[in-house]
Amino acid sequence: MKKTLRTLQHIENLLLAVTFVVMVAAIFIQVVNRNIFKIPVSGFEEAAKYCMVYMVMLGTELGLRDGSQIAVTGVIDKFKGKTHKLLQMLAKLIVIVFSGIMSRVAFNMVMKQVQVGQTSPGLGIPMWIPYFALLLSFALITVIQVVILLQMVKNFNKTVEEAIAASAETNEEVAE
Repeated sequence: MKKTLRTLQHIENLLLAVTFVVMVAAIFIQVVNRNIFKIPVSGFEEAAKYCMVYMVMLGTELGLRDGSQIAVTGVIDKFKGKTHKLLQMLAKLIVIVFSGIMSRVAFNMVMKQVQVGQTSPGLGIPMWIPYFALLLSFALITVIQVVILLQMVKNFNKTVEEAIAASAETNEEVAE
């Protein structure tokens, strides 16, 4: 399971890097073209926008995974011990249910775009490609959060120190 999680995270990081490079290049080319060459070419800003959508959606998963996403923990932090752990697991479960529902909705949107065959105005690419960002990110959120929840269940009876050590080992293995 750890190898699968690590592979998914490497793919996600690669997609983030590629979309960032494409976005920066598209914006740079568009600015240079507009100010110097003035060739009537469209689509650069559209490509940049679609790359930005992918980056935001994939970044959302990355933020949830590493805990840097903004969270309101005022209620959960008032509890200690097993109650605290149970509330954290409940919060994870809510995220999993929400992202699972959103994955299903995004899948339906992508399938609708495939059926309709709509293309983007600037690039002429099928619109299911930009919509796929939603499906990809929510599916990744669902899978990775399920794995994290399973790790929380596995470490439920461990002390805080043991759980932190196990979590650190998992994070190191995933980072490799």
